[in-house]
Amino acid sequence: MRPTQKTILLATAGLAAALLPAVADERLWTLWAAGLAGLALGVGADAILCARDRDLRLRPRPPRLLYIGEDAVLPVRLRAAEGSRFPVVEILAELDEILEPPPLLRVIPGPGAGTEAEIPLRPRRRGTARLPALWLRWRGPLGLVARVVRRPLDLSLPVVPDVKAVRAAALRHFESREFLVGTKPRRYAGEGSEFSSLREYVPGLDHRSIDWKASARHTKLLAREFRAERNHQVVLAFDTGHLMGEPVEGVPRLDRAINAGLLLIWAGLKTGDRLGLFTFGDRVGVYAPPRGGIQAFPLLQRLSSEISYSTGETNYTLGLTSLLRRLSRRTLVVLFTEFVDTLTAELMIENLDRLARRHLVLFVSLKDPDLVRFSSARPRTLAALHRAVVADDLLREREIVLRRLARRGIHCLDREAREVTAALLDRYLLIKRRELL
Repeated sequence: MRPTQKTILLATAGLAAALLPAVADERLWTLWAAGLAGLALGVGADAILCARDRDLRLRPRPPRLLYIGEDAVLPVRLRAAEGSRFPVVEILAELDEILEPPPLLRVIPGPGAGTEAEIPLRPRRRGTARLPALWLRWRGPLGLVARVVRRPLDLSLPVVPDVKAVRAAALRHFESREFLVGTKPRRYAGEGSEFSSLREYVPGLDHRSIDWKASARHTKLLAREFRAERNHQVVLAFDTGHLMGEPVEGVPRLDRAINAGLLLIWAGLKTGDRLGLFTFGDRVGVYAPPRGGIQAFPLLQRLSSEISYSTGETNYTLGLTSLLRRLSRRTLVVLFTEFVDTLTAELMIENLDRLARRHLVLFVSLKDPDLVRFSSARPRTLAALHRAVVADDLLREREIVLRRLARRGIHCLDREAREVTAALLDRYLLIKRRELL
């Protein structure tokens, strides 16, 4: 039991009344004593009449998984025992640092089926979120005392990449013409280098596709049909350094990259390519060799959910050299990373240049919307002017680094978080269609 603010105010007023005998008339001490006794009786009666802890039953229904970047709720049903009456019950969830602090909820438990409260859960990053307990508070009928109760829950909720969004985005591309390139032996004009079959030549077909030797053997014009080459090798390399742990629109860059990478993995496996996974930061992390078949997606999904954050500086020399040593055939390396300026990007450019000599590299970074907003906003104060100048300098240096990478034959994709997933899939399909591998 704890006194409420109302009780504290009444007690403060009683202290003022205690000065009356000394200031006005000594016979007024009876008024002060009566007020003090009345307050004590009121507090005692309120404590007796206050609803008991055992008369309130809780039944939480936790979600099986939490997805990064997506809000969820924890439904908790509160049911009052028969014959007991509860006023407004305040609920505050005790969460760890993976989840954002929840607001204070107020519900009135009812008898029978009870009343359901929904505690919002918003993950900040991947991992295992823990919900140790719920704190409950309600007041007595007089509002003089409040009962505070801690109900242990001991819940563990895994926070994983947003696979639902990945599948929804994949389904939007599933029926597209480009997505089907490489999955069916169909010829697309100007595309494909892998021989598929011979067919009789008809007007309208490219005359360069005529197979003259086969036509001579069969005494009729035959044309070659081609299809897009399949069984490419693709490795997704994730930088787990401290820059990738910074949030972009409320979600860490690394988690944004993993969500986009999962869509690429799903699309690549569906089109017959072989997909692998590699992580590095200040040291080399996970490596999953490229494998084919859609049955490999759950394994790669599980490995991506176990990618840990790092607070160290990214060691591009160690990470990219280790990846280069593991790849024995020409591979599309999709690198998710981040940089600040031209000085910090020197080692990155040098090691990417070495990697691009043997493999096709797709460099993916997330544009910071705050920099764009600060740079384009009209400054109204001196501090805003300084902020705009710094943001413009950082954006200009970012463009310099991207142009230097492009001159080395590295494909660059620098988009905002809401655009990067679709843009990455489109660039992957373009690379397959042009058969750059």
